[in-house]
Amino acid sequence: MSTMKIKKGDTVKVIAGKDKDKEGKVLSVDSKNSKVVVEGINMVTKHAKPSAANQNGGIIQKEAPMDISNVMYLHKGKATRVGFKMDGDKKVRFAKTTGEVID
Repeated sequence: MSTMKIKKGDTVKVIAGKDKDKEGKVLSVDSKNSKVVVEGINMVTKHAKPSAANQNGGIIQKEAPMDISNVMYLHKGKATRVGFKMDGDKKVRFAKTTGEVID
């Protein structure tokens, strides 16, 4: 399986869908299904029954997973593609627009 170009904690911009042009932080990445959950993006309403964790139940707003192809990494406030290169003997991500190493 190839390495994911978006990681947990990255800031991304949505490039497609109902939340297009919004920005947020990645909360989780599902590499098996190529999905990401972004903070405050792709919100859905869920009707929850009362339980031990949630005494009242009711309508809950939560983030739903979206396809990783619908988000783009934000580097210095601009959306950019991400590439991989070898830095000595270490594989690192870099921003394609500037060529700078991300991590």
